[in-house]
Amino acid sequence: MEKEFQEELQARILESKEIKKATVTSFLEDYWKGFRTATELDFEKSPITGVNKKELLKVAETIYKQPEDLKFIKKIQKEFAKRKAMIEETNQLDWGMAELLAYGTLINEGNTVRFTGQDVQRGTFSHRHAVLKTEDNETKYIPLNNIPSNKGGKIWIYNSLLSEYGVLGYEYGYSLTNPNSLTIWEAQFGDFNNGAQIMIDQFIAAGEDKWKTQSGLVMLLPHGYEGMGAEHSSARLERFLQLCAGLNLQIVNATTPANFFHVLRRQMVRDFRKPLIVFTPKKLLRFPACVSSLEEFTKGFFQEVIDDPQNKDSQNIDTIMFTSGKMYYEILDQQKNYTELDNVALVRIEQISPLPVKQIQNLLKKYSGAKNYFWVQEEPENMGAWGYILRKFPDVKLKYIGRKESSAPAAGSFKRHEIRVNKVYEQIFSHAKPLVTK
Repeated sequence: MEKEFQEELQARILESKEIKKATVTSFLEDYWKGFRTATELDFEKSPITGVNKKELLKVAETIYKQPEDLKFIKKIQKEFAKRKAMIEETNQLDWGMAELLAYGTLINEGNTVRFTGQDVQRGTFSHRHAVLKTEDNETKYIPLNNIPSNKGGKIWIYNSLLSEYGVLGYEYGYSLTNPNSLTIWEAQFGDFNNGAQIMIDQFIAAGEDKWKTQSGLVMLLPHGYEGMGAEHSSARLERFLQLCAGLNLQIVNATTPANFFHVLRRQMVRDFRKPLIVFTPKKLLRFPACVSSLEEFTKGFFQEVIDDPQNKDSQNIDTIMFTSGKMYYEILDQQKNYTELDNVALVRIEQISPLPVKQIQNLLKKYSGAKNYFWVQEEPENMGAWGYILRKFPDVKLKYIGRKESSAPAAGSFKRHEIRVNKVYEQIFSHAKPLVTK
């Protein structure tokens, strides 16, 4: 058998030497008909991803309506009631509801969603509850697969084994052959991507450049400094940004449920595919200020940059602070302990890569009287987005506000965490000035 195989190889190499001009065709060509390669113009502004209100409410009802013939534990009954109240009473949708609506609306349109990770059915922080079990016999019930649509959409959602390397590798392969499926892998905590580093470096970050193979794989990495120790704070944002070049990766740290909804839908609306890494929150999952109205889902698109929404007079702004993620909410919350930031515009960079330079430049023109520019982050100086932002940012003298550099991602004690974060707040509010009125 070995001799026959060697003879076949030898025959093929002699045959190949006779070919004057070789044409290389992708072995995935049949799967990717109708898709194109992305350009820089595609990232200047996101496409419309809003959903018709009637269709959105149809999906929402499926998510919050409890089947009469199934009995769930009290916690799940409360979950149904909470979801219903968001739609019918408060009009304040949280992160979990926004996420389910993103999947549900895609399914309603006939798309497939494939979702794996170590605790994805419930969600590590109990915010998702995509798969529910009955109280008496643990029958599984998946609300998203009961949307009254005849277009064939469905979600396949699996709690995976504890092998990030194996599971992420499989999902990457799945995304290569299924561009019409929203394929997602979620780390139980963001830093669990460490176990799959080879897959990220070798394939996800560089596959299109090396082999012209597109992938729409989504990675959800819980990220945030809440004083819970070094191991479960950082998803190592800096590592992913170091890998970014030539439009190869989309790095997002969304701050509103609606923006997360739109970025997930954007993956399927475009006629090209790019890996999307979302640094998802923990604290913001149930943070009172982190909510979105129904109207934000029915219109609009993903916002790469969000301007300060406080209706401040741009003529009074002498300082712009750019930030990303939950740091924005923490700055707002700390105003009660310090002072109002009337002279400061808090601008959120929702998409860190590709960096929306033109949108940032437009904001700089709006605040033309500003003289101080800062990047504010919760990660240590040698981590997070600071190094990338400093290299990619438009031509302004950007300064840093955040923790000092560190070998460990975060402090090991809550007390030390508080000391460090309070020093960051002191830096931020040292730039506040009384409002000057004419």
